[in-house]
Amino acid sequence: MKRRGFTLLEVLVATAIMGIAVVGVLSALSATMRSAARLTDYDRAVMLGRSKLDELLLDVHLQPGAIVQGNFDPALMGGLEGGWRARLTPFETPPGYPKSSAPTDQTLDRIELEMWWISGGQRRTFTVDGYRVDKVRLEDEQP
Repeated sequence: MKRRGFTLLEVLVATAIMGIAVVGVLSALSATMRSAARLTDYDRAVMLGRSKLDELLLDVHLQPGAIVQGNFDPALMGGLEGGWRARLTPFETPPGYPKSSAPTDQTLDRIELEMWWISGGQRRTFTVDGYRVDKVRLEDEQP
């Protein structure tokens, strides 16, 4: 009479193959989770950076050449330490600016915003630029 079934050797080989496959799947899952966490931090910083850039674009008291900076509340950064640094520079100006400019002339200002945060013991950064049209102000003129 023939017996049907698997031998002990076949069961051991199948178990070893399954063990190797499970370890590979768990390793890939772990790497995926780390990448997802890193992207979540980056997305959070991008959203806060866009919000801060919009705020700076509307700030009429921001002076050309001035560097402003600040920190974000760790609750907004998902528990991470983070902040920003911005600088306003004239990008495009009327001819003869500022000496022969009329108060009706307009300039194109560039705001460069650098966002930073600490993740995994490393400082991570990205930079965004924004532009705004501004009228030449009398206080901008040099005597």
